[in-house]
Amino acid sequence: MSPTDLETKLDELTQLCEALLLKQQQLSSDNQRLTQERAQLLERNVAVKSKVEGMILRLKSLEQD
Repeated sequence: MSPTDLETKLDELTQLCEALLLKQQQLSSDNQRLTQERAQLLERNVAVKSKVEGMILRLKSLEQD
């Protein structure tokens, strides 16, 4: 391989590394966002479950009256 070919390959590899680094940063950001979203959904799920259980208890108490 000539020096020019090596330089071209090196440039291509450098660009590929930069592209992969950018993709990794995007994936990391997406992962962080999805983790936060999951935590929020779990909190909502617990809150809704509590409300539903409260409604069921109230309905059962009304049936007993």
